[in-house]
Amino acid sequence: MYDILFENARVLDGTGAPWFLADVAVKDGFIVKVGSLKAPATLKVDASGKYIAPGFIDAHSHSDQALVTNPTADSKIMQGVTLEVIGQCGSSAAPRDLTDSSRDEALGDDEPAKKWTDMASYMEVLESNGVSLNVAPLVGHGTVRRQVMGVERRPPTPDELSRMKALVHEAMKQGAFGMSTGLIYIPGTYAATAEVTELAKVVAENSGMYFTHMRNEGPRLLEALDETISIGFEAGVPVQISHFKTMGQANWGKVKEAISKVEEARANGLDITADQYPYIASSTGLSSTIGGGIWAEGHAKATERLADPGEKQKILADLSNRNNWDKLVIASLENESDQRFIGKSVSEAAEMLDISPAEAAIGLLERNLGVVQIVNFAISEEDVQTVMSVPWVMAGSDGSAFNAKTAKGQPHPRSYGTFARILGVYVRELGLLRLEDAVRKMTSLPAMRLGLQDRGIIREGMRADLVLFDADEVKDRATFIEPHQYAAGVEYVIVNGVPVVEKGVHNGNRPGMVLRHKA
Repeated sequence: MYDILFENARVLDGTGAPWFLADVAVKDGFIVKVGSLKAPATLKVDASGKYIAPGFIDAHSHSDQALVTNPTADSKIMQGVTLEVIGQCGSSAAPRDLTDSSRDEALGDDEPAKKWTDMASYMEVLESNGVSLNVAPLVGHGTVRRQVMGVERRPPTPDELSRMKALVHEAMKQGAFGMSTGLIYIPGTYAATAEVTELAKVVAENSGMYFTHMRNEGPRLLEALDETISIGFEAGVPVQISHFKTMGQANWGKVKEAISKVEEARANGLDITADQYPYIASSTGLSSTIGGGIWAEGHAKATERLADPGEKQKILADLSNRNNWDKLVIASLENESDQRFIGKSVSEAAEMLDISPAEAAIGLLERNLGVVQIVNFAISEEDVQTVMSVPWVMAGSDGSAFNAKTAKGQPHPRSYGTFARILGVYVRELGLLRLEDAVRKMTSLPAMRLGLQDRGIIREGMRADLVLFDADEVKDRATFIEPHQYAAGVEYVIVNGVPVVEKGVHNGNRPGMVLRHKA
């Protein structure tokens, strides 16, 4: 007797091969039979006219903290995601300095009793809580650097570099799949290429991967890509470019040159791929967007600088020439008096306050301890489609897991809609991708990159991570104005052989695993 039997399904096996009609049987957490089956099962699902695929893998996620406070990972599960790669853009949950209270504040009031210091103890926290999907963690270069050097803008001493290498090595031995960098963010932006390369060599020694939010995604995109390729070759490490795109209208179209550079590197033997989210807006902190150095050492130091009239005037003068304030939309902040600005651009906030956009931006950051999340409309749709058409680019949300009932603010809709949007817009509506190819980008391609030989494909003996969806109905419902809306058209999601979504409803089950990379 099977645990689950999907009958008469259109099977998308994840390889890119054409779909075929079959029954899919699950028992004890594995796919045990694919074919024409007539047998009893605890749960039988009539999948006639529907497609069954391997569970979707979010190749780029920021759910590190969210999974502690929201282990059901609702916004991801409801669009068919069964595995998230966390610890991206140089920021990971571990290693963690317990004297740094900022992390506990980010986790919420119910967190203080749950403490971890390293990757192993963080994994144990997730496992003890239970989680609805599988997790593959990375160690963040920025997190490691901050642990050893704080936010000092200088090269590490030989001793400091040795300590950073030791922390990366420890995280890799404890199961991290690789190291990420956020070379646009403090303190990662203070690191020279040589520093990153030395740490990437440690990753390579442990058979891991190097994931990078490159140093620039705008006017210096190609130079940043050259650095990335150089690190990959010199360290001898596989490379993943995070959220592959070009920011700023003046730079639109550069992705074609970037793609050519990557393909040249691939032809020369570098194992390099990328991930992408299907939207024309990015999301990050306002401080990073406008130049976040003033808040690098915390709110107290920033307040001290801004209290100096001359210093404040200099900062405002540096910002006065920006002309994209109307593209920066406020997504979330904590100050009660500023809640009225959520969903407004910085320009609109400035008009409401009758001050300049630069003054509005600085004021928002002052009142919100430097933490203001924004959405930045700076990507071209043509570039999105160009990147999506490349076979070595996989899907990644660059978002976090939310519960629509408890979530606050107005975050980027990618956290709720990335995978459904690819299937609904770029496959069904635009015909940019074959359904089979889109599913490959979400399943076997990222599984292969992570070295997961038991996931990402529907085949007997593979782990039973599965999603059943209606190709005519699947769509993203989350918008920039109303982001807290789950995707439609996903009917069943199975994680490690256990139903988590049944008939389009999350049942609260937490059968996910914290996966550990083996060096």
